[in-house]
Amino acid sequence: MSRFVIGATWDDAPHLTPEAKAELWASIPDFQKDARSKGIPQLGAGAIYPFPESGVRVPDLDLPAHWPRAFGLDCALGGTTAIVWGALDRESNTLYVYSVYTRAAAEVAIHVDALIARGKWIHGVGDAAGVIDADRTSFLQKYRQYGIAVDLPDKTVETGIQEVYDRLSAGKIKVFASCAAWFTEYRLYRRDERGRVVKVNDHAMDATRYLVRSGLGLMRVKPAPVDEEPTLVYDLAHSSTGWMR
Repeated sequence: MSRFVIGATWDDAPHLTPEAKAELWASIPDFQKDARSKGIPQLGAGAIYPFPESGVRVPDLDLPAHWPRAFGLDCALGGTTAIVWGALDRESNTLYVYSVYTRAAAEVAIHVDALIARGKWIHGVGDAAGVIDADRTSFLQKYRQYGIAVDLPDKTVETGIQEVYDRLSAGKIKVFASCAAWFTEYRLYRRDERGRVVKVNDHAMDATRYLVRSGLGLMRVKPAPVDEEPTLVYDLAHSSTGWMR
């Protein structure tokens, strides 16, 4: 027994004329456009961020050095930990999510390796309040012991969701195409029939909310390298040598 699934778009339907496509496109809600026209899985009316994935996704690009960066961290004890890195284009006030990390049931040191690999100088916010391990040491303190600059975020759920929603609506959040884990959660992030956020596979979404709500004010650019080696300067006026930086 085996199964094979293939996607299809409107372009694979020869009976749809350009006029018919235009009419259909105009009648479809924004959050269903990618699903209906391209076969990309999307949620229905329960979607928290009802915006087409195509309007959020951008090709990976080389980030300018002067764009400040920060990260959002969603910790878990024995569950999935997610980290989302963002860079801000100050001129357009657009946040670019350029890297996403998710890992289940791993030690803090493993997550720290991911943070260091992307730049130990990057400051961030992490939901680690009350999350403790067997020796009663808070996760947040553990990250700090590794030299990671991380603060607690404002965890107000609805306010944070609204801020992310507003940015997405205005086109002020763009996500690199390589961030597949982010888009997987984005498609599934929804409310139940009572309007409550479904707390399943939402770690990167929570990390994004922390980044937008609390991380933007902590953003920094990469420090310029400092030459630690002293330079030998010969003082002709006094015929002596001295060590000067």
